[in-house]
Amino acid sequence: METVKINEAAEFDKFVYSHPKGHMMQTSAWGKVKKEWDWTGFILRDDSGEIKGVCAVLIRQIPMTPFKMMYAPRGPVCDLDDKETVKELLLAAAEYGKKNKAYTFKIDTDTPYSNKEYIELLKSIGFSFKEHGAGFDTVQARYIFRLNIEGKTEEEVMAGFHSKTRYNTRLAQRKGIRIEVKGKEACEDFHKLMLITGERDNFATRDTSYFERIMDAFGEDARIYFAYYEDELLAGALDVHVGDKVWYVYGASSNSHRNLMPTYLVQWSMIQWAIEEGCSWYDFRGGYPDENNPLHGIFKFKQGFCPEYTEFMGEADLIMNKAGYAFVEKATEARKSLRKVRAKLKG
Repeated sequence: METVKINEAAEFDKFVYSHPKGHMMQTSAWGKVKKEWDWTGFILRDDSGEIKGVCAVLIRQIPMTPFKMMYAPRGPVCDLDDKETVKELLLAAAEYGKKNKAYTFKIDTDTPYSNKEYIELLKSIGFSFKEHGAGFDTVQARYIFRLNIEGKTEEEVMAGFHSKTRYNTRLAQRKGIRIEVKGKEACEDFHKLMLITGERDNFATRDTSYFERIMDAFGEDARIYFAYYEDELLAGALDVHVGDKVWYVYGASSNSHRNLMPTYLVQWSMIQWAIEEGCSWYDFRGGYPDENNPLHGIFKFKQGFCPEYTEFMGEADLIMNKAGYAFVEKATEARKSLRKVRAKLKG
C-alpha cells in the first residue's frame, strides 16, 4: 500500500482515467477544487507492481468543533468484486483517518443499490448505512441519470430521448439559439447566471472562484457551454471529462426567452462532445424523484434525455468516534431544519 499527496498523483490519476469505475471526484484535480480539504491518495499494487486499485480521501476540520471528517467521494476505484482489494484500500484509509483524528470515514461508492454483495462487504468491515431521503440530503445525490452512449451515433442517442425533449432541442436550433464553448474566462458570466437560477429556484450558489478552480484543475477536460439568442446570454453549463465519462457538473439559465428552450440545446451540445470523445457514458448527476419536491423539475428535465435513472448505494459511515459522530449529526440536522424554515419564510 502506498500513499500519495496531491502534487505527486500522476500515476494515481492515470489509473482513475483508465478504469471503468473511474470518477472525476476520485482525481487529484478534484482535490485541488476542494481546497478546504486535505487530499490523500491510496494505491494498492499486485505482486508484479501493477496497480489493482486506488482510493482518494478528503479530510477536513468540521467548523467550530474539534472533529474531522474523512470522505472518499465515489471511491474506491477498483474491481468491486475483488473483496480483498476493496478491504485493503478501505482499511488502510480508515487507519489514516484514525491517525488524523477523524470521527468518521464516509463513502458513497459509484455502485447501484442492487449491488448487495458489495454493501454486505462494507457492513462486514464495520460500515453502517442510514436511511436517507430521495433528494440531496446526502453529500452526493443518490439517484443518478447516466446515459449510455457507447458506440452510438448522434442519431441513435437522440432517438432515445423523450419526444418532447427532441422537439425542444430542435426548436432551439430552429429559433436561432447559438452555442459557444468557453474556458476559464467565462466563469464570471457563468456565476451571474447561477445567481439568477439560485434566486429563481431557491438554492445556494458557488462563487466565481469555485468555478475557476474547476477550470484550472481539470484544464482542457473542463468546458463551459453558453447559449445565446442574438447577443443575449440565456443559459450555460459546466462539464468535466474524465476517462470514459463526461459529467454535467453545473447548469444555469436566465429568466429571458425561456420559451426558446436554450437549456436543451446546451445539454445536447455537451452530449455531442461526449460522443466525439468516444465516451461510454454521459452523467447528468442527480435529481429528486419526489414529485412534491420544488426541484423535481430538474429531475423531469434530465429524465427527458435519459429515461432511466439508477439508485446508488447511498452513504456509508465507518464511525471512529461515536461521541463526535453524534454531535456532528445533531448539528447537521439542526442546520438543515433552520434552512427549511428560512426557505419557507422566504417563499
